[in-house]
Amino acid sequence: MKKTLSIIALSIIGFGLVSCKKESKTVPGTETATTGSTAVATATPAESPAATVSGETTAVATPASNQPLTTIALSESNFDFGNIKKGNKVEHVYEVTNTGTNPLVISEVKPGCGCTVPDFSKEPIMPGKKGKVTLHFDSSNFDGNVNKYADVFANVEKAPIKLTFTANIQP
Repeated sequence: MKKTLSIIALSIIGFGLVSCKKESKTVPGTETATTGSTAVATATPAESPAATVSGETTAVATPASNQPLTTIALSESNFDFGNIKKGNKVEHVYEVTNTGTNPLVISEVKPGCGCTVPDFSKEPIMPGKKGKVTLHFDSSNFDGNVNKYADVFANVEKAPIKLTFTANIQP
């Protein structure tokens, strides 16, 4: 009985430690092409995002958008905070530009874990105009190098768009 309870307790503790420290994984069907310092999200029609979990392929839940598709350019898709003192809260703003002919609507930004909180332009971004996605990161529960991400859902062919950041958390 004690052995069974010990195994259950260790499983729960192990799950809790892993839940916020997962590395980002690329979801098949998402690409970001980088040209110079600008990343452009691209896609081919008829591709459906899917994720592979334990060898099983499942559809990724993407927020429905009945907006006409457009294209987007990012000032960057990855940011390095460098060295951060443990417990510091930092943020970075990713600039997005609507390079298409229809309004760009960001419907949702989903971070990879609870240590990252997103904020983003809620109003439609007109063609040629810029919007923002801000990621706020709380380093309190981390040590060493971390890699985090957030998925941006918008009316582009290849959604979600993955924004990533890295940091080295020091005591």
